[in-house]
Amino acid sequence: MDIDLLFKIAGIGIIVAVLHQILSKAGREDQAMMTTLAGIVIVLTIVIKEISGLFATVRTVFNL
Repeated sequence: MDIDLLFKIAGIGIIVAVLHQILSKAGREDQAMMTTLAGIVIVLTIVIKEISGLFATVRTVFNL
């Protein structure tokens, strides 16, 4: 696991949190919620890709 991955996820979280606050204060709660959901989907995509790589490595190590 690379530290770059953690910085990437943290950066996405910070950006999404700031956008959520800005949109909520502007009275656009529905767009704020959609921004939050988009951030969650992006992070889950990154995490799923890493988990897939982990399983591929485990298969290689145990010759499955």
